[in-house]
Formats: sequence, structure tokens, C-alpha cells
Amino acid sequence: MTQQKKNSILSLFASVQLALSLLFLLAATSIIGTLIPQNSPPDFYIERYGFKTAQLLRILDIPDMYNSWWFLGLLALFALNLTICSLERIPQVIRTLRRDGLTVPPAQLAKFPLHRELRLAHAMEAATARVEALFATQGWRARTANLEQGRLLFAERGGWTRFGVYVVHCSILIILAGALVGSSTVARIIGNPKFAFKGSIMLPEGESTNHLIAFKSGEHIDLDFHLRCDAFAIEYYPNGMPKTYRSKVTVIDKGQPVHNADIEVNQPLTYKGVTFYQSSYQPYQNYQVSLKKQGSTAATTAVVATAKQTDWPEAGVSYGIINRESQGEATRRLKIWFTDNQGEPSVFWVNNNQEAIIERPSGTYLLTLRQLYATGLQATKDPGVWLVYLGCLLMLVGLYIAFFLSHRKLYAFIQPDADGCRILFAGEANKNKVGFEDKFSELINTLEK
Repeated sequence: MTQQKKNSILSLFASVQLALSLLFLLAATSIIGTLIPQNSPPDFYIERYGFKTAQLLRILDIPDMYNSWWFLGLLALFALNLTICSLERIPQVIRTLRRDGLTVPPAQLAKFPLHRELRLAHAMEAATARVEALFATQGWRARTANLEQGRLLFAERGGWTRFGVYVVHCSILIILAGALVGSSTVARIIGNPKFAFKGSIMLPEGESTNHLIAFKSGEHIDLDFHLRCDAFAIEYYPNGMPKTYRSKVTVIDKGQPVHNADIEVNQPLTYKGVTFYQSSYQPYQNYQVSLKKQGSTAATTAVVATAKQTDWPEAGVSYGIINRESQGEATRRLKIWFTDNQGEPSVFWVNNNQEAIIERPSGTYLLTLRQLYATGLQATKDPGVWLVYLGCLLMLVGLYIAFFLSHRKLYAFIQPDADGCRILFAGEANKNKVGFEDKFSELINTLEK
């Protein structure tokens, strides 16, 4: 009874039906993960789907589906099914390859779908030598067996190609292993959240950080370096919608700047295995002011808010933002109040990030204001990505072997008769039988010439 139960379980895990069912489930759940945005803030799901639905999604780990226990469980079950399926069938392939073609009864060759008979006016030895030479010129290494009725020659090529499908199986297992290794859930299971993670950073211009907020858990994950946002640039369409945006960042390692980069959509930055993607931004109602006095070296920069006076004591001037015009989230222009305490203050409008020239009794001043932003970066560390790349490369090799190469066998049975010898040729291929039939006919035609 125990043995029967074990066999039934093995049969279940080795079945093609289970593999197809798991593939269907993985495909269906992947569609769900594509339709429902992943790793968004909890408020996003409540606003879009309602509180009860958002709560159900959270219980099922849908917002971080590809790291959920049940999705990883499906991957593990599929890997187990693929492994048992391969281990059960590989011995049969090995037995097929070990089967000696010289043990095939000559009478069976005439029953092969691909066979052809011809006569040669040669003695047995001369005919055998000619057939062996013909095989050799086409890259076939023949073996010979003397039988009662005559002499049998056998040659085969590409037996190893029968393992092509198992190379594909192996590549899938490597890809699945890479997905598991790169999962933050696995990193938490082994007790090392820094091993693999996905998180986000909201980094204001001019500031730096050495940690990120992990998706799902919300915990802080420390980095081995600092990332500083030097500047954030954004371009808008005429209707106020964002067109392109980029972050100029500096990597600071052990207190020293070691790398400068521009991060844009589809142009990430990778450092020490951590990849930063441009994902979002947040506009602030603060502005960076650059002010200098023409004809002198006096200059200053400051971050100012609206409706607040800012002083530049060295030059004896004061200024402030008293109004602004916006289109969408972007500030288009600002109304400035400026005085050097000589005469009436200057009040004027200036476009965002454009220089204004201010003529005052104390001199000429150049003023530039630029709206400040925080850049939103997505940060990931995936140590399994190279396993995925290796698996994809191995899969291409396996698919090429499985679809374009085949195991081919050639037989030649030589029997003496009154006029010389009668030769029965036969051949078989496990794939691409039409192509092999052309090669088979070409080989026989060469012997007839």
C-alpha cells in the first residue's frame, strides 16, 4: 500500500497535466499582477478599489504579488514538477542511446518508412568498402557486424540532441532559481533583508540619503553608500503635463564622491549591485534663488518660500515672492518684490528658471528663481539577475537543439547474390524527417553514380 501511494504521488508530480495546470495558473496570476499596479502606497489601492477590496488585495499580497508566498510557492511547485518529469524520462533517453543499432534484425529494415534497395556489381568486400567510404565522406562513422545472411553497417549522428528538451528544462529551473534568489521574501526568510530588496527613495534636491524604504514591509534598509540629488530637471508639454524628467545624482562612498550620473526613465544607475530607476517626482512650493550684483563678485543663493522676506545683508537688499502662477503642478512665473532700501521697491514678474535684470539705485542685480523638486527613485537589488540571464542564454541553446537538430541513424545491409551484391539502405530521424529524407536520397544517389 505504501509503495502504491508513493508511485501515485510521483506520477502526479511527473505528469504533463500538472505542468500545464501550473503554467496556466502562473500565466493567469501574472495577468493580474500586470493589471493591478505593483508596490504602490496603500492609499492608492484604497482610492482606486475601495477599502474592502484594497484590504482583500493586501491579504492576498496582490500589491507585491511576485514576492508573495503563494506565487513563489507556485514557482517552487512548477520547478519540482519539471525536475521529477525530467528525472523520470532521462533514463529512457539514455537507454535509447545505448541501444546498439547493429542488433536490429535485417528483415526489419525493409519495414522502415525510409528505405531503398540497390545493386552493385562488386564482391562483398569491395561493396562494403565502398559503402564505408561513402558514409565517411558524409561525416558518418560506420560500424560493421557480420551476420549469417550478409553484413550490416550502422552509423548515427546527433544522439546527444535528444537532451535538447532537457537543456530547456534546466534553463527554466535556472531562471526560476534566479527569481527566487532575487526575491525580497527569500531575503527575509534567510534573515538578511539587504541580500535582495525592492524599495523607494524620495530625495529632495541638494540632499543625500543612505537608506531606502522597502516595499510592502516599509522598513528602512541601509545602503553602503550615500546618494545625493544634485539637481532635478523636468520639461512640460504646453498643457502642463510632464514630458521628460531626469535626476542628476552623485554617489558618495566612504565620504568621497565616486560617481556622477543622470537617471532618466529607461536609463537607470547601478552601483554595488543596487539599481536606481527614475519613477516619480514631487514638486515643492519652495524655490532656489540665485542672486548676484553685476560688476562685482558678490553673489548668493538661498531656498525661499512664498510670502516670506529674505535678506542679503552683504549687499543690503531684501526680496520675496508675493505671488505665483501655475499650470498644473508646474510654476510658470513668480511675482517678486525687491528692494535695496533706496527708493520704492521693484515689483515684477519673472518666469521660472529664467534670469531677471533688476535696475536699482545701488546697482544692477541678476536674479534667477527655480522651482525645487524631490526625485522619486525606485531601488532594487537582485542577486539572481545573472542566473536569469544565464538561464535565458541556455534556453536559446536548448531550443535550437530541440527544434533544429535531430538524432539520425543510417543502416546498410549487404547481401551477396549472383550478380554482385544487393544493398538495403534504411534510415530514421526523430525530428526533421523531411530534411533527413533529402539527405538520405542524396547519399544513395551518390553511390549509384
